[in-house]
Amino acid sequence: MTEAAEHEAPLAPSLRQMMRTNEANWDARTPVHLASAFYGLGEDGRADPDRWFGDFEWQDLGDLTGRDVLHLQCHLGTETLAFARRGARTTGLDISGASIEAARGLAAGAGLAVDYVRANVYDAAEALGTERRFDVVYTGKGALCYLPDLDRWAATVAGLLRPGGRLYLVEFHPLLNALGPKPAPGEGSELLLRHDYLGGRGAIRRDSTYTYTDGPAVRGTTESYEWMHGIDEVVNALTGAGLGITVMRESDELPWPRWPEMVRTAGGWWRLPDGSPRIPLLLALLATRAD
Repeated sequence: MTEAAEHEAPLAPSLRQMMRTNEANWDARTPVHLASAFYGLGEDGRADPDRWFGDFEWQDLGDLTGRDVLHLQCHLGTETLAFARRGARTTGLDISGASIEAARGLAAGAGLAVDYVRANVYDAAEALGTERRFDVVYTGKGALCYLPDLDRWAATVAGLLRPGGRLYLVEFHPLLNALGPKPAPGEGSELLLRHDYLGGRGAIRRDSTYTYTDGPAVRGTTESYEWMHGIDEVVNALTGAGLGITVMRESDELPWPRWPEMVRTAGGWWRLPDGSPRIPLLLALLATRAD
């Protein structure tokens, strides 16, 4: 761990309890997502991991052959498999035990060697081994909103990287989160601000019988907590942890059609049609640990 991470105060008990609620919620979501068409596992249970990545992601990451790659908040591991396919020594970490078990099954079905570990992100260093370090830490779409403290997250990531190691963050843009990443029942296609863009108001409690996928109803814990984070909060957390940002991207494409009028791109993703405002939907940051 970094010196800053070693001297941080423990996460507040109230936040730990919210994250335990999220853990139970993701345990309950896992069978729903395995059965959904959204994740595209098919009857043979095999995922197409590349569908979740834009071409720019592989350009930024470069050759991963022989690299040690850690995927934080990996859920079913559908993206994690893509790193193993590219020759990386790959580890996935997630708070949900049910998700980790599902991810192990998907990796075995694909014939790929991936080490999966169940842990809260803030406990990653202890769960992985205090001396273990990685060349690349990746965190993907829809992850940061489940973390209450980005300074602690960034310090954890910095401690997991080797000198010269890189964090690659590809997240839903805060503007997309403010518009709403999933349409509400009966909602039109207008681009309307419905939620905060900036953080600072504490946890947002949600209670949903159905998730963002097309799967069946959730059986179990339906309650969850999310936190909004603006770009300034993300950038300041990373630089405060000693990581230097070398690439920043804002993309107008998504790997699924958020609005019904979105059109498919040549790369298989989706964007708003010509004539609609051109707005950022994804945010990508590549940051390096210098020392």
